[in-house]
Amino acid sequence: MKSFFYVLNWKKIKRFLLITAAAVFAIGVVYIERDQITVFSDGAPSAIYSVPTDKKIIALTFDISWGDTRPGPIIQILKDKNVRKTTFFLSSPWSKSHPDIVKDIKDSGFEIGSHGHKHVNYTTLSDEEIRNQISIANSVLTDMTGNEPKLLRLPNGDFDKRVLRIAENMNYKVIQWDTDSLDWKNIGVENIVERVVNKAHPGDIVLLHASDSSKQTHKALPIIIDELRKQGYEFVTVTELINQTEIKGKEVRDQALE
Repeated sequence: MKSFFYVLNWKKIKRFLLITAAAVFAIGVVYIERDQITVFSDGAPSAIYSVPTDKKIIALTFDISWGDTRPGPIIQILKDKNVRKTTFFLSSPWSKSHPDIVKDIKDSGFEIGSHGHKHVNYTTLSDEEIRNQISIANSVLTDMTGNEPKLLRLPNGDFDKRVLRIAENMNYKVIQWDTDSLDWKNIGVENIVERVVNKAHPGDIVLLHASDSSKQTHKALPIIIDELRKQGYEFVTVTELINQTEIKGKEVRDQALE
């Protein structure tokens, strides 16, 4: 009898662990606040840094907030290298001032996400101001591209639980990054390449910039693309990255419930 209950309890424990693992796998996101890292439970607000996958897929992302000399060369490199599955996060003031570049990004087939309106830390704003900033950018990008953005990268990557909750209520997924190229610091072409290539992993989201302040990205980008391809990586948009994880998460949950 004791042995019977031991087996029964172990089956319950195993089932619980499988379902719990499936839930975490399906979420695939973490929220970082200061020095703490917390995995949120299903349904809680969260930011996406990377996704759990065994596939060698990676998402290159580019933020643009100012300038008109860097986007063109970067867009052309992506075209020449046949990397069309890339995600650009555009601020709305910059987009309004550079409609031709926004059109080029859209017509080239690149994914477009929102980088908000004013380039300020949203954690310093009131709830109403946060909603207003997201809403203005949403309207501008929707009008200019014909598609409503579903992804949001907050200015300076700054957020807290309150900002995440508001973004989620406005049907946005907040996108961070797991690999920071530090191209915005202009640390040198070799250093930018090394950071991305050495830190890259399956399901990774890479932070790059196409603003004029990032003066070395266009020189590092061709090398980054070639080196990642040598490692067997395939480039995907952020949405594609998320979608394949959600599908995999469903498969794991279904298996756990069998």
